[in-house]
Amino acid sequence: MALIKTVRNFTPEFGENCYFAETATIIGDVVMGDECSIWFNTVVRGDVNSIRIGNKVNIQDGAVIHCTYLTAPTIIGNRVSIGHNALVHGCTLHDNVLIGMGAIVMDHAIIHSGSIIAAGAVVLENTVVESGWIWAGVPAKPVKKVSEELLKGQVDRIADNYLMYSSWFKEQ
Repeated sequence: MALIKTVRNFTPEFGENCYFAETATIIGDVVMGDECSIWFNTVVRGDVNSIRIGNKVNIQDGAVIHCTYLTAPTIIGNRVSIGHNALVHGCTLHDNVLIGMGAIVMDHAIIHSGSIIAAGAVVLENTVVESGWIWAGVPAKPVKKVSEELLKGQVDRIADNYLMYSSWFKEQ
């Protein structure tokens, strides 16, 4: 069973039909919607500020979700996929966003709906990613618009697949 820990009188809260891998850690002021999945060795650490997570969010293996004391909560919308070993810290991710493997999104950044942050990208503090753009690089910069085909083929596909994957683990 995942480590779910109360800190500073905050106990994580979850919606219905969520999956938490046995080695996932969820701490403190975390409120999560329905049908979310938190995968192996992932840490969602709401000890110093709040973390709010929408519905149908998948946070993949080794990812870290954190925030900054008093100044930067983390807000994650609906149908967001956060790739393996990504770091999401004190920022806002709107609906239907894909954060690629190993990407970093820093404090006060805002990633608007339908956007993709490429694998390994570093989105600096206070960056605003407009809706429907792919950002890549270190530091991350806009590289092209997200096509409808890419939105369905990546953002939607990954979100849907992780709902399916989590069902396999719930069956056991």
